[in-house]
Amino acid sequence: MQDNLPLSAAMAAREVVAAQRSGEAMVLVLITHGPSDTLGRRVAIKQSKDGELTKIGSFQENDLDNQAMELANTALESPHIQKNTSHNLTVNSGETYKLFLEAHHPPPELTIVGAGHIAQPLCSITAMLGFNVTVIDDREEFVTPKRFPKADRLMEVDFTRPFKDIVIGYNSYIVLVTRGHKYDFECLRFLLRNTIEPSYIGMIGSRRRIRAAFIQLINDQLDPDRIARIRAPLGLDIGAETPAEIAISVAAELVLLSRKGDGVPLSQKENIFNRFFKEE
Repeated sequence: MQDNLPLSAAMAAREVVAAQRSGEAMVLVLITHGPSDTLGRRVAIKQSKDGELTKIGSFQENDLDNQAMELANTALESPHIQKNTSHNLTVNSGETYKLFLEAHHPPPELTIVGAGHIAQPLCSITAMLGFNVTVIDDREEFVTPKRFPKADRLMEVDFTRPFKDIVIGYNSYIVLVTRGHKYDFECLRFLLRNTIEPSYIGMIGSRRRIRAAFIQLINDQLDPDRIARIRAPLGLDIGAETPAEIAISVAAELVLLSRKGDGVPLSQKENIFNRFFKEE
């Protein structure tokens, strides 16, 4: 394949399949309006797990290629934006184009750190929501297919190096539900020192436990802005008490953030009774 030529439909499809298999995001960009000899030209913009963009193919118009890269970058900022969009562009030569963007995101990667009672229902629920779920713990007898039949990966780890064999990317979601403050702190310290910030870091715990972890992180001179973005305690306040209820509250928060919701009850937002009956 020559990078200075447009992609054929078959080549573009192969690139999408390859990106999905490797867990990378991709945007296909197609010219739907412009000079007749350019209609149907395609390029692909691939985003690696560390966020780097690579253009595959070319529109043979430098300004158009550059603007396609910028649009693709915007489309890949969130894994749940509208999949297909069109954009009108004018390039330096004065020609006007319409580009159709088709975004292909890999499934979000959820790592549940700690394989206790909350982790079990959380794994099942988030697997149904489309997450690729990895469960890790330092106890071999806890990370078994019998306890986590819906997990994509189960790993026994050393909590001093919990993410040694896990790639942390922009599409990563991390839930800390370990059995000890020390383990949570070690995990947080690693995540905050990592160059790439995951989409979500949530930690269970009492106010006292979370405050102690934050103090230690600040004393370690880690970025206070990133510390402030940690969801702790994690989950939405639905009055959860049982492990299953807590898992639902955490899963709801994951959906809320990834789908850009606002958490307002739909009945309150629509207010149908007052709007359509009381007014009469």
